[in-house]
Amino acid sequence: MMHTRNYIGGIWCESELGEWSANENPARPGETVGLVARSTEADVRRAVDAAAEAWAAWRDLPGAKRGEVLAAAARVLEERADVIAETMTREMGKTFAEARGEVMRGSAILKFYGGEGERANGDHIPPADGKSLLYTRRIPLGVVGLITPWNFPVAIPVWKLAPALIYGNTVVLKPAGNASVTAGLLVEALADAGVPAGVLNLVHGSGSVAGSAMLEHPRLAAVSFTGSNAVGKEIAVKASSRGIKYQLEMGGKNAVIVMEDADLDRAADLVVSGSMKSTGQKCTATSKVIVMRAVTEAFTEKLLERLRKIRVGDGMDPNTYFGPLATRSAQVSVLAHIRKAQEEGAVLLLGGCAPSGDGCFVEPTLFAGVTPAMSIAREEIFGPVLALMEADSLGEAIAMANDTDFGLSAAIFTSSLSSAMTFVSRIEAGMVKVNAETAGVEYQAPFGGLKQSSSNSREQGRAAMEFFTNIQTISLSI
Repeated sequence: MMHTRNYIGGIWCESELGEWSANENPARPGETVGLVARSTEADVRRAVDAAAEAWAAWRDLPGAKRGEVLAAAARVLEERADVIAETMTREMGKTFAEARGEVMRGSAILKFYGGEGERANGDHIPPADGKSLLYTRRIPLGVVGLITPWNFPVAIPVWKLAPALIYGNTVVLKPAGNASVTAGLLVEALADAGVPAGVLNLVHGSGSVAGSAMLEHPRLAAVSFTGSNAVGKEIAVKASSRGIKYQLEMGGKNAVIVMEDADLDRAADLVVSGSMKSTGQKCTATSKVIVMRAVTEAFTEKLLERLRKIRVGDGMDPNTYFGPLATRSAQVSVLAHIRKAQEEGAVLLLGGCAPSGDGCFVEPTLFAGVTPAMSIAREEIFGPVLALMEADSLGEAIAMANDTDFGLSAAIFTSSLSSAMTFVSRIEAGMVKVNAETAGVEYQAPFGGLKQSSSNSREQGRAAMEFFTNIQTISLSI
C-alpha cells in the first residue's frame, strides 16, 4: 500500500498532524489504493514559503536550462507510464488504456513546453524618436498555486505546471483528494528528473483547509483552478480581494447537432465516444444531442445499437469500455439526475440503473423526448448520461445548444460547408468542432470556455503564457 506524503522544499514529509486519508478503488470498494497525508494550514504555508525561497534561482535560470529539466521529466514520465496508469485506474476508475494515454499526453505536454524555453517571449516596438530601443518581455509571476481535479489526475496538473515552470514560476500543487496517490507519482517523476528543491511542491488535503490556506498566503502570486463552478466562484472572490491573478476552468453542458446530411454512422460513433469514454466524467463530454427531426429515428437506432454493446466494468479489464464513477457520492449524484429526468417527463430508452455489485457503476443511459426546460438539458451531470432533443432547423438547434449557462465545447455533424460555417459563427462555445466529438483538444492549442465555463483565460499551447507571465515594457536610450 502506498503512503503518499507532501513534498515540500525537496523533501517528502508527513503532515504536521500525522493524519492520513484512505483512497479506495471505486471498482472494488474496500480495496485501499493508498493512504494520503492530510495537510494542515501550517503544511501549506511551509510549501508556499519553500516555493518563494526557490523562486529567484529558478527565475534567473536561462529558459533553455529550464526546458532541459522539463524534457528530462517527460522522459521519466514516459518510462513510468504503466505504473502511473495502473494507479490512476485503481484510484479513480478510468480504463487502463485511457489512463496510459493520459500519462503519455502528460509527457508530450512537458516536451512541448520544454521547447518554450528557447522561443521568443517579447516584441520589439518601433520608438517614436527612432533612436531608443523599445521592447517588451514576459516575466514570471512568482509562486503559483495549482488546484486540480480528479478526472484527469496527470494531464491537468501537467498542463498547468509545465507552462508555470518554463516561464520561470515556482509551484504549489494541491490535487483532488481522491486522485492524490496518482499526483504523488507524478510529482515523484518530476523530482527524480531534476526539478530543483522548492520549485515544485505538493500538498494534499481538503479545499476548505489546504486550498484556503494557499489562497491566503501573502507570497502567492496567482492561482489556476479546474473544478466546480461553486468552488471556482469562491476562489475568484478570494483572489480578487487580494489582487492576485486567477484562472478558472469549470463546468460544461456540451451539445452536438446532427444535421439531415450528416454521416449518421460517424456521428453515432463519435457521440458515443464523446459521451461515454471516461464514464462521461469530462468537462468536455457530450451531454445533449440535438437531432434534425427527419433523421431522429434513424440516428436514435444507431445510438442504441452502439450503447447496448458497451461493457461496463473494472478499468483494468481490457474488454471494459468504461469503468466506475470516481466515488460513491458521484454515483449517487448521477442516479439522482436520472430519476429527476424521469420525473420531469424525459423518456428513458436505455440504462438508468446501477449494475448489481459493490462498485460505483452506472449503466450507459440514453433519454429521448428531452425539452430545453428539463434539468437534464441544463445541468451538468458528469456521468454516462445522454439526452436526445429534436429540432426542425439549424437556427433552432443552435439556439437550443446556446440555451445554457455554460459555453465550453460544442460540435456539429454535417456535410454542408454552409451549415458548418453558420454553426461556427453562431455557437457560444470556446471549443468548436465540426464532424468531431466535443471531448478533447490537442495540447498545442488553446483550451477554455465561454460564459460560466471559464474566467475568460486559456490553458495549453502558447496561450498559457498569457496567464503565467506579466508583460514588462523596456525603453532603452543611450
